[in-house]
Amino acid sequence: MTDSPRFRPFEENLDADRALTVLRGAVAGADDGELFLERRRGEALTYDDGRLRNASYDAGEGFGLRAVRGETTGYAHSTEISEAALSRAAETARLAVGAGGGTLAAAPKATNQRLYTDRDPFDDAEFSVKVEMLREIDAFLRDLDPRVVQVTASLAASMQEVEILRPEGTRLAESRPMVRLNVSVIVEENGRRESGSAGGGGRYGLSPLMGTDHWQTVAREALRVAAVNLKAVPAPAGVMDVVLGPGWPGILLHEAIGHGLEGDFNRKKTSAFAGLMGQRIAAPGVTVVDDGTIPDRRGSISFDDEGTPSQRNVLIEDGILVGYMQDRQNARLMGVAPTGNGRRQSYAAAPMPRMTNTYMLGGSASPEEILADLKDGIYAVGFGGGQVDITNGKFVFSCTEAYRVKDGKVGAPVKGATLIGDGATALKHIRAIGNDMSLDPGMGNCGKNGQWVPVGVGLPTMLIGGLTVGGSAA
Repeated sequence: MTDSPRFRPFEENLDADRALTVLRGAVAGADDGELFLERRRGEALTYDDGRLRNASYDAGEGFGLRAVRGETTGYAHSTEISEAALSRAAETARLAVGAGGGTLAAAPKATNQRLYTDRDPFDDAEFSVKVEMLREIDAFLRDLDPRVVQVTASLAASMQEVEILRPEGTRLAESRPMVRLNVSVIVEENGRRESGSAGGGGRYGLSPLMGTDHWQTVAREALRVAAVNLKAVPAPAGVMDVVLGPGWPGILLHEAIGHGLEGDFNRKKTSAFAGLMGQRIAAPGVTVVDDGTIPDRRGSISFDDEGTPSQRNVLIEDGILVGYMQDRQNARLMGVAPTGNGRRQSYAAAPMPRMTNTYMLGGSASPEEILADLKDGIYAVGFGGGQVDITNGKFVFSCTEAYRVKDGKVGAPVKGATLIGDGATALKHIRAIGNDMSLDPGMGNCGKNGQWVPVGVGLPTMLIGGLTVGGSAA
């Protein structure tokens, strides 16, 4: 295999000095703006029910040019990276913001941080080797348990290469790899079928995912969840205390609280947390962080899609609201500093405040102590889909693995449990925080205004009082 050619738009498609002149003309009199160039390639393989069911490859490149004045954004993009296309985009962006007497905001601070490899994951394995690994996962699970009736294994890899040119002349470039392995299994016993899944990945090559020890661990975990669900009884319904397990259950924190702490929702006063800076919004001991600087993590970025270095941002400290996640535009309008959270799905979309890796710091209690204090409730270990209303923080989440707990004893698994509440209330009803904080295995995607970006979540074992549990039995 040979290394893939690097994305070099200014050497191959554009004259850097001429591009800078066009960009400066587009943002003259504006507050901010940039030229964002991108090339992305992606591959996904799915082995399902004993055969390769899907193999896809996609590639694309383009640029987005933005001019910002006040609350107005002029944005134009193109799949053609050329001076002619760039000039047309500049005219469009300029028309949107109009003539103005603005002064360009200060440039982002320079950074040399690199949080992940720039090695192309496509160089790690031939197509046939990837397919053979997926076939081995299928065979391994079927040999492991005769109850297995269906296996779906998928492997995905992508490489995003970006370059940002800013009006002051700053140029930033980096390669952003991403890989992921997922395994889902369906088991059947006495006419009953249940499913389980596991997986994850991050910003590195394919080799760590394709090691036998790794994929067997993932496959066994998917089978374990499916086997647990075979024994599940109908979930109870009512208001009760809930213990959340560590890691992936942090998705509830992400959705119910994280979005409400993004700068644009608070500037527009549509968040349940708007206007509460410096006030207590959570129980003592609750500290929530958004950290885009964790090496190799799915949600990490060396610098955001405006050129601001990624950083560790404390949002809630010991229960007090101390910060929001900001892009450059909302930070400027709110009179604060950008936090490195300006993210976009691709060159075809303007950046906005988005989470990276959002998690709650651990406390002092052991998980065993927390469960022992749960007199009558639910222990939720895995989550599936969920919905949240940003304006009031109300959420509904479905559990993929949960257990009934009575008098501190973990009992039978339950099926069909949903957790219902609102983020603002749930934060204040946190009664115990475990010492086992962990991050998810690398499988989160976050949607906002039609844009999707990879994210990470994390949580220690945590006891929340008085959540509504929707189930199938009273």
